[in-house]
Amino acid sequence: MDKITLDIWQRVREGARVVEADPWGDKVLLLPDGTYVKLFRRKRLISSAAWYPYARRFADNAAALAVRGVPCPRVIDVLRIPAIERDAVHYHPLPGETLRALVRGGAMDDNENAYLRDAFNRFVRRLHDQGIYFRSLHLGNVVMTPLGELGLIDISDIRVHRGPLSRFWRMRNLRRMEAIADERDWIDRDTILRAKD
Repeated sequence: MDKITLDIWQRVREGARVVEADPWGDKVLLLPDGTYVKLFRRKRLISSAAWYPYARRFADNAAALAVRGVPCPRVIDVLRIPAIERDAVHYHPLPGETLRALVRGGAMDDNENAYLRDAFNRFVRRLHDQGIYFRSLHLGNVVMTPLGELGLIDISDIRVHRGPLSRFWRMRNLRRMEAIADERDWIDRDTILRAKD
């Protein structure tokens, strides 16, 4: 993790467009060169983020996904910016459209929608078979790339298990998405929970 001064940070973010912010400040910036910076703040004094910062987790998760052949953002650098009490990850975005944007765009017919649903469920099963537990699983964090592959974004909340996820962990991983009214019907439990072939 590279520690940078406020002057360097101001140069890095020069000309950036704020993509996401909250009451505590900027969260995601689009830089003029097309790369992104995601900023993380420590929310509690006593937190695992003190010894394993979220920006480092993002970078480690990107590496773990890449090894497993799962498309995801490519990390350029991990930064610590003491002057603004933030850590950051600088990365190349994963090109494509989120499934949420594709579905809500309304341009797909029923056959395309059914194909995408099936692809999504097989993708989640593949993640689980590879031991990937993605706490932020929903259609807004799954991208269809220009090559027709599914990949992940917003990857700070991934936990990589040593072997395939148990049925308990697979079911637990579906809970967040099941709470999203217009996305819960995308889940095909038979496909996701079926024993590995």
